[in-house]
Amino acid sequence: MRTTASVLHLDLDAFFAAVEQRDKPSLRGKPVIVGGTGGRGVVSTASYEARRYGVGSAMSTREARARCPHAAFLSGRFHAYRETSAKVMQALRELSPLVEPLSLDEAFVDLAAADLPDLEVATVTAAGERLRQRVHEVTGGLTATVGIASSKFLAKVASELDKPDGMTVVPPGTELDLLRPMRVTVIPGVGPATAERLRRAGIHTIGELELVSEEELVRLLGQAHGQGLWRLARAQDHRPVVAEREAKSISVEGTYDSDLTDRRLMEGLLTRQAKEVGARMRKGGISGRTVTIKVRLHDFTTLSRSSTLSSPTDDGGTIARIARSLLGDLDTTGGVRLLGVGVSGLADWVQEDLFGEVADEEDEEVVLPEPPRRTWPPGADVVHDEMGPGWVWGSGAGVVTVRFETAETPPGPVRSFRTDDPALRRLEPPSEE
Repeated sequence: MRTTASVLHLDLDAFFAAVEQRDKPSLRGKPVIVGGTGGRGVVSTASYEARRYGVGSAMSTREARARCPHAAFLSGRFHAYRETSAKVMQALRELSPLVEPLSLDEAFVDLAAADLPDLEVATVTAAGERLRQRVHEVTGGLTATVGIASSKFLAKVASELDKPDGMTVVPPGTELDLLRPMRVTVIPGVGPATAERLRRAGIHTIGELELVSEEELVRLLGQAHGQGLWRLARAQDHRPVVAEREAKSISVEGTYDSDLTDRRLMEGLLTRQAKEVGARMRKGGISGRTVTIKVRLHDFTTLSRSSTLSSPTDDGGTIARIARSLLGDLDTTGGVRLLGVGVSGLADWVQEDLFGEVADEEDEEVVLPEPPRRTWPPGADVVHDEMGPGWVWGSGAGVVTVRFETAETPPGPVRSFRTDDPALRRLEPPSEE
């Protein structure tokens, strides 16, 4: 553990919902829920206004509607989230070259690599406040909560203490004073099963966990998990902030604005992705043994399936055949919003002609049918020839209702149109390719 509070963790507050509120003035200060909007949907993000009603991530949309029926339920605009995230990550890299993104809405920053006069508590506190202001500026008003401490573990814990739009700095030497009263569930890796095992042993807080010997924790939880918890209960975390990692896999994925239901279309998209993965591997002079597909269903449930070859390959046709066979094991009848293909178990050699008997398939052209379109998902961006830009308020029975406003306008008027009105069209997000 460092002797200075020089690891910063930034977490954007209710990120997906906050982007929607930024771009939709009529939703500011009101409950917003982003996720699957159908009967089997799952909440991805809830605004703080919705959280007051007990709505949280991973809750079923059905339960969220029961708890907060007056909320705006939106299907999500991932292109807007990616664009905003990129601006935030750039702001972090302006502070320090060592930035480790964890997801679209959170990252670690190594302040020891930043251009700061020193790493005293007052100095890093001022740097954190400037960063939060910078994030507010580059995102058009979004807020972030920051934690600064002597390790990744403590910085992440600290960033949860003053949400939303706050900051907590843990002075060196006070780490255990902060941790001891906390529940063991704040420790990464302590989920419901581990928490129940600890509870049965009479361990509820980190202070109680600290009193347990390493041998006892290993007996309770196994060697790796027990030793890890023993160290974290004593605030021991030596993990560095890593800006770039050696590639452990090569993958290509695509998120689709409309759910895919045509199995032939999915197979064609996987084939195209697999060939791109193969091309990237050949360009890098590497190969891999394990092929994995990633499938995110209409309700945000994410599934993966893998198959391992006896020898590594960089052949796109081979990767595609395995990917298609893996897709066959999954039930996709409800619709798919993301597909991806990846190869891991990387090596720097290939066994030639291992699959030569079917190599001719590489030359076959895959004709993709037109993807199905869920024409007017709630929250989607639209434009009307006369009214201008807006977003889908709702649709049904051949009618689509639009609120005409943007991030730069006051709350706008609501109008309804036929779903086939030629003056109204979707604003398609930029292609991921």
